[in-house]
Amino acid sequence: MARFLVVADTPWVINDVHAALSRPGNELRDHADPRTVVGAAAEFEPDVILIDLQVAEMGGMAMTRALKEAALADDFPDIPVVLLLDRSADAFLAKRAAARAWVHKPFDAAELRSAVAGILETPVEA
Repeated sequence: MARFLVVADTPWVINDVHAALSRPGNELRDHADPRTVVGAAAEFEPDVILIDLQVAEMGGMAMTRALKEAALADDFPDIPVVLLLDRSADAFLAKRAAARAWVHKPFDAAELRSAVAGILETPVEA
């Protein structure tokens, strides 16, 4: 079972992530303020962080970089990030930001579960 931090501010994105990953034993926590994502991750200790690229205030790329910088600078784990992208062209940016995986919105639940399962190296049940 796994813990997921969902960083998004769009209700349908949050709902779709929950629909795909809510299973007995999994724990999902939503976080809407990208400026405090490092602190939220430190407190919650997720196995995977899912970040909507288009979160207001601070984009998904900046958040991913902030998490990676925290992992390099502090006693902070290198938590895998899955970016939720709007366009195919954003995949290049996801690679540059060192996201472990990405899916394009609107995404299929099976596609998101597959991306997460690849990171966790275990199946995420349908």
